[in-house]
Amino acid sequence: MSQLDWIILVVTLLSIIAYGLYKSRTSRNLEGYFLSNRSMPWGLVLLSIMGTQASAITFLSAPGQAYTDGMRFVQYYFGLPLAMIVICIFFVPIYCKLKVYTAYEYLENRFDGKTRTLTSFLFLLQRGLSTGISVFAPSIILSSLFDWNIYYTNIFMGGLLIIYTMSGGAKAVAYTQQLQLVIIFAGMFLAGYMVVNMLPANVSFTDALEVSGKMGKLNVITTGFENGKFNWSDQYNLLSGLVGGFFLALSYFGTDQSQVGRYLTAKSLRESRLGLLMNGLVKVPMQFAILLIGALVFTFYQFNKAPIFFNEVQVKKLEQSVYKDSFAVVQQEYNRLAAEKQQVVVAYTAAADNNDKKSEEQSLTVLQHLQKRSDSLRAKAKSWLNTKEVGGDGNDTNYIFLRFVVDHLPAGLVGLLIAIIFLASWGSIAAAINSLSSSTMVDFHKRFSKKKESGEDQYKLSKWYTLAWGIFCIVVAMFTYNIGNSLIEAVNVLGSLFYGVILGVFLVAFFMKSIRNGHVVFWGAILAELLVLSVFILTKAGIFKMGFLWLNPIGAFGVIFFSLLLNKLIAQKESPAL
Repeated sequence: MSQLDWIILVVTLLSIIAYGLYKSRTSRNLEGYFLSNRSMPWGLVLLSIMGTQASAITFLSAPGQAYTDGMRFVQYYFGLPLAMIVICIFFVPIYCKLKVYTAYEYLENRFDGKTRTLTSFLFLLQRGLSTGISVFAPSIILSSLFDWNIYYTNIFMGGLLIIYTMSGGAKAVAYTQQLQLVIIFAGMFLAGYMVVNMLPANVSFTDALEVSGKMGKLNVITTGFENGKFNWSDQYNLLSGLVGGFFLALSYFGTDQSQVGRYLTAKSLRESRLGLLMNGLVKVPMQFAILLIGALVFTFYQFNKAPIFFNEVQVKKLEQSVYKDSFAVVQQEYNRLAAEKQQVVVAYTAAADNNDKKSEEQSLTVLQHLQKRSDSLRAKAKSWLNTKEVGGDGNDTNYIFLRFVVDHLPAGLVGLLIAIIFLASWGSIAAAINSLSSSTMVDFHKRFSKKKESGEDQYKLSKWYTLAWGIFCIVVAMFTYNIGNSLIEAVNVLGSLFYGVILGVFLVAFFMKSIRNGHVVFWGAILAELLVLSVFILTKAGIFKMGFLWLNPIGAFGVIFFSLLLNKLIAQKESPAL
């Protein structure tokens, strides 16, 4: 990076930290540390909700996801607006009326302590693991920029985040997220503008969209039907997004403390609802825009030579391995194809502009053929990286956008975009660690500790729990390197293993008043979780074919089914014989 990039990066990050510390003054008790004294207006609630979702993974991995798989990932969010409406009608009023610190407190009032403990434990497990993956995302940046060992960068990034989170609590998180999102949106807009601006002079924005569309990257809507049959293993399609995405969003925003804790900071029920509803309106267009940048980056690399593999550290491993000679041959062929693609794509856009349909179709056929050959060479390089002889990581999805930024954007903008990825990381991870600490303190420590503690004591203990969870997340990040997915997909797969079951417990609590026995719901949740894990394992083994989003409704309906069944069996057992 240039000196200007470093100045912009350091000044931006230090300004955010200073602003957060300035705004973090609050009462030294649980109400102040975790809920900002319930004083936030809906605008700050909205920005805090969005900032908690929009981690570094969103801005680092999503463009790469679009580059490799197209924009169909946006369908994952189609169920979110409807989920926001349901949460505003049924969930939020109960939380606000009871003035809970965590969502799981309600379950003890409704059922019993062990049901609350189980549900809170499932939240802590999945949120702790997914936050560890989120810590890994900014570590990738440091590792790539400075060729540092990824394990050291995990410790460095995690340490910064722990200090940041411990210092201010929920209020610092909310106020810094406000400023972060302004900078993030400005930077991503500039990135999208620069991608188009760096295309050849005669290639317009619509031309760029046409190229990416014809190459299969603007596949925003996919039905999931192939040869007249629905493909249940298809990860992202309209039906899985509307149904599976709805249940995932309902659980994430309605029962995950990292989000519930954001809108519990609102000063009234109305402010909470407004923040959530506005999030439902903004999230899909926002994600669409981020994925579109990835599709435009793909177009850019049709006119310019793309790396055969976007993680330079892994390329060096290949160049020093037993495959170095074979890789050199593949690299040479890949470069030749790239030069040929550049000529063909220019001919294609010229034919399209001149409305020469015959030449346009011929150029497109050749371009698609060249892209397939390039993809096969990339796949060969990835397969070598995954061998025992090399011991590398054959997935470079998370590096695509970062490599484009560093290689092609002008000085100053590189520093700003890298600062954006850091800011997104800090905002989302700080909120997650804050929620992990609050759930541990409220759902476990306060319930099981027999020692009488003042508000000041609980405030100090909460900071120690924040430290402990920060360390846990760093440890998880250490094992994330060869995860095998794009980070954004990995986080959502992990969430789907638990979110459906957690949601199912709350659905029984809200809508099935006939079920009052906590034992029924507790064992119903355990059986449903075993069902979800079994389906996931069988899918991984190739016995089932099912996209991960379907795990969410399976978990939710599993809890409902097992709870109703167990409730009926107990009722029959307890009823006197006639």
